[in-house]
Amino acid sequence: MAAIENSRGWRRSTHCEAGACVEVSTSGDQVLVRRSDEPDGPELRVSRASWREFLAGLRAGEFDVPAID
Repeated sequence: MAAIENSRGWRRSTHCEAGACVEVSTSGDQVLVRRSDEPDGPELRVSRASWREFLAGLRAGEFDVPAID
């Protein structure tokens, strides 16, 4: 997945079309996460190790919502 980067180093997916997407950046040993439509809003900060584990879980489908029949 490609990313778009702004001048402050925040990146978001090129799949983001509505403007209300997640952006990520790094600062030292932390990964910062925020909403693109609230650039001055709060940021979630996690360790790089935790971020890698989260991404692995996403790729493995750990957070997929089961279909409701």
